Amino acid sequence: MADGVRGPLDGLLVADFSRILAGPYATMLLADLGADVVKVEGPAGDDTRTWTPPVRDGVSTYYLGVNRGKRSVVLDFRDPRDARLARELARRADVVIENFKPGGLARYGLDHASVSTVNPGVVYASISGFGTGPGRDVPGYDLMVQAISGLMSLTGDPEGPAYRAGISVFDVMAGNHAAIGILAALRHRDATGNGQLVEVNLLSSALTGLVNHSSAYAAGGTVPYRMGNAHPSVFPYEPLPTADRDLIVTAANDGQFRRLCEVLGIPGTADDPRFRHNADRTERREELRPILVERLRTRGALEWFDLLVAAGVPCGPINTIDGGFAMAERFGLDPVVEVGEGERAVPTTRHPIRFSRTPAAYRLPPPALDEHGEDVRKWLESGEDVRAGLENGDA
Repeated sequence: MADGVRGPLDGLLVADFSRILAGPYATMLLADLGADVVKVEGPAGDDTRTWTPPVRDGVSTYYLGVNRGKRSVVLDFRDPRDARLARELARRADVVIENFKPGGLARYGLDHASVSTVNPGVVYASISGFGTGPGRDVPGYDLMVQAISGLMSLTGDPEGPAYRAGISVFDVMAGNHAAIGILAALRHRDATGNGQLVEVNLLSSALTGLVNHSSAYAAGGTVPYRMGNAHPSVFPYEPLPTADRDLIVTAANDGQFRRLCEVLGIPGTADDPRFRHNADRTERREELRPILVERLRTRGALEWFDLLVAAGVPCGPINTIDGGFAMAERFGLDPVVEVGEGERAVPTTRHPIRFSRTPAAYRLPPPALDEHGEDVRKWLESGEDVRAGLENGDA
C-alpha cells in the first residue's frame, strides 16, 4: 500500500459492488482497517458522485464522505469482457458486498450461489431494503424506511407533522450491521474454512435500532407516540432553556438529579417527595420543568455545561455541525484527518474506532471514477492469483 501502514484487516480483499451509502460506508470502515477494497462502478459511476451541493473541488462531499481507501474500476456488466473480469474479482475476493435489487446479479453470474461455487470461502454480504421475501421488489431508500419502520411517527413536535431524521440513519446503521456481519463470518471462516452469505436489510436494521421503542411494542404491546424532544421514561432528558440557548440535560438517575439540583442551587428539590425518584419526576415533569428552567435561565449554556459536567451531570449545548467538530477538538478526539497528499488531499472524518496496536490508516483518497481501472483490469487479466499484483499498482 501507499505508506506501508497495515491494519487488522491487512491482506483482506473486498470486492465492493455496492453504491450510495450503506454498502460504501461498510466498505470504507473495512478499508480504514487495512482491507484492500476495489470499488466496482458502472459507466455512470456511483449515484452519490452527482449528489450535489455541497462540493469540494467539483466533487460531491457526499461521495467523498464514504469512499476513502478504495480503488475504483469501471466494469459494465452488460459487456461480456467486463462481466468476466467482475466474476474473476469475485472469485479472488475474501469478501463480496452488494446492494443490487435481490436477484439482480444472478444474470451476470455474480450472485452468491454463482460466486460461492467457484469461491467457497467467500463471505458474501447482501444489503437490501426489505429482505429477499415478499418485500424483495420494493426499492429500499432510507427515507422510505424511516417512514415504514415508524421512526418518523416518533420524530417531531407532538402537535406537528412527522419528520425524518437529519441523516440517513438506517443506511448508516445497516452499513454498520453489514460490517459486523462480515467480520463475524470471517471469524467463522478462520475457524472452519467455510464462507457464507450475510444478509442485511434496512427495515430489520431500523426495527432493532428503534431499541426501547421496539421493545415497548414487542414486549409490552405499547405503540410509542411522538413526544418532540421529551423522553417517555426519563425526566429531565431533553433540551431546557438557559440564558442564551437550549441545553440538553440528561439526569437519568436519582444521583444525577441530586447533583443537578445542587449545582442549580436548589438541593431541596431532590428531596421533594414529588421528585425523589425517576418515575415521580417523569410523571410530574410539568411541575418540575419550570423549577429547573427558572434556575437555568440565570446562566448561559456553555457556562452551565462546564459546571454540570464537573459535577457529573450529563448535558450538552445544541450545536450546529461546526460546533460539534469544535467540541470534538476540545475533547482531543481529532475528528478530521486528511487523506492523500498535495492537491489530492481530502479532509474526512476520522474512523470511529481506536486500536492500541493496529490503528486505522487512511491510505487512499476517495477515487476518481475508474482511477485505478487500468491497474485492476491488468491484474485481473494477468491470471495472477496473488494480492501483490494489486498492491503494487498505482495507488
